[in-house]
Amino acid sequence: MSVTLPRNSFPLVVTGIAFGFLGLFLIYPLYRVFGASFLDASGTYFTLHNYAKVVASAFYRDSVINSLTITVLATLTTTAITAPFAFAVARLPVGGKTALLSLAVLPLVLPSFVSAYALVLLFGHAGVVTHALEWLGIPFGSIYGTPGIVLVYVLTLYPYVLLPTVAGLKALDVSVEEASQNLGASRWRSFWTVTFPIVIPSILSGALLVLIETLENFGVPFVLAEDKPIMAVEVYKLFVGETDTNPASAGVLGVLLVCSTTIAVVIQRRYLGRRRFATGARRSPPLIEAGPGWRSLATLYCWTIVLISLVPFFAVIEISLMEYRGPVLHPHFSLENYAELLRRSTRPLENTLLLSTLAAFGAALLGVPIGYAVTRVRSRLTAILDIVATMPFAVAGTILGIGLIISYNSGWLVLTGGWLILVLAYVVRKLPFTVRASSAILHQIDPSLEEASINLGVSPMMTFARLMIPLMLGGIVGGMVLTWVAVASELSATVVLYSGQWQTLTVVMFQALEGSGAGLAAATASLLIFFTVIPVTLVYRLLRRYEMSLL
Repeated sequence: MSVTLPRNSFPLVVTGIAFGFLGLFLIYPLYRVFGASFLDASGTYFTLHNYAKVVASAFYRDSVINSLTITVLATLTTTAITAPFAFAVARLPVGGKTALLSLAVLPLVLPSFVSAYALVLLFGHAGVVTHALEWLGIPFGSIYGTPGIVLVYVLTLYPYVLLPTVAGLKALDVSVEEASQNLGASRWRSFWTVTFPIVIPSILSGALLVLIETLENFGVPFVLAEDKPIMAVEVYKLFVGETDTNPASAGVLGVLLVCSTTIAVVIQRRYLGRRRFATGARRSPPLIEAGPGWRSLATLYCWTIVLISLVPFFAVIEISLMEYRGPVLHPHFSLENYAELLRRSTRPLENTLLLSTLAAFGAALLGVPIGYAVTRVRSRLTAILDIVATMPFAVAGTILGIGLIISYNSGWLVLTGGWLILVLAYVVRKLPFTVRASSAILHQIDPSLEEASINLGVSPMMTFARLMIPLMLGGIVGGMVLTWVAVASELSATVVLYSGQWQTLTVVMFQALEGSGAGLAAATASLLIFFTVIPVTLVYRLLRRYEMSLL
């Protein structure tokens, strides 16, 4: 007993702390939002009137239908375009593969609503490209509405499908394909009947992220939807517009939004749970020999997708260096947008850097031990913890923000108005990234290393800190960088939770786009790009040097 207790005590403590944190800052706020949907506007009496009002309102019904339609279209389009891209990168001799993958992740750095506005500046009613096409006599439809929203989602979210699918294709055991071809199947038939079914989990994991991001995204439809009602936007408008103590109407749409994403997660888990996809993975498949024609076609396809996806990225930088006179853009070089940004205040930049750093460390401090507990300890308790720690994937930032406000605006714990509530929201929102990354690495580390350390008298906590953390360092830093970038470009939770002195760069951009400060928004976005791309590049260079020193 004296040996068993120390071995189990550390994961048990981690599990207890994790349940306490997630209970306070995820489950309880969601419970308050859920409860608000069943209470009257004063928050006193139980009622179903809020749901009846949504069902009876054509406007709110349309918001649900529009959101689901856009989500399905964006998810299917992104997956259909990206799956061949991933196959070409993983299995074909595509030219410039390293540069291709490096550039492919850049759209994740730029906030999606800024990408949407960049397209408006190019293809909107008064856009630069729109005017040029009209001058040439070429008719051009509207970028607004469903087509424009879906286009922005495809251009900004395809890396979510690309990266796991490439990893899944490279992890496939070559003997599986060889066995199929030895039985007489053609290479094309082997792909559809063997390779494709095995990598379905990787494709679905990326598609699920796209689906959730499109359902909960607030900024893109705010810029491009015009008069088309979208659930995530209407939740925010209802919450801001309700002056009573209970956000009843916002709670109804919030519950529908969470239920939609939860259903998608459950369907995916049930589908994957009924099938086996594992292979021996003894030897990765080699590149497929392709003729010059197929090689050129694959290279052209991949580079076309990447270059098109970078149009908003570089458009923002170029527009930030142009002159604005009021809302009118003039094609003259100018640094006035940056000068105006610096004249106002550097506080939003300082806030962004500070809050992103605190959130990245907070998510790692909590997420890495959780990943350890759910991977190394098999029990019902850790299984439940794994599910709860993954729940933030299915929760929109606006919903979590509303829940935190109504939970901690009064009473024994008041958090609203300060920086801590923002950091807590960010940690909860991005915790699944760290948990999943840590869990994936731990699956590759032999548990016998820990057992040997503990058998030599080192406590489980010290074994975790001094043995496991160094072995996991690459994945931990990668998860922290991903969290840092995601938090720096976060809008949906920030716009609900921030107070005046805790403005971030994304809030400055959002407010500028609401008014007539397109130049200021572009300059702010360019500043954000600089302060995310440069540190990420430096961190990964240092990380590669560290990994090489261990060889």
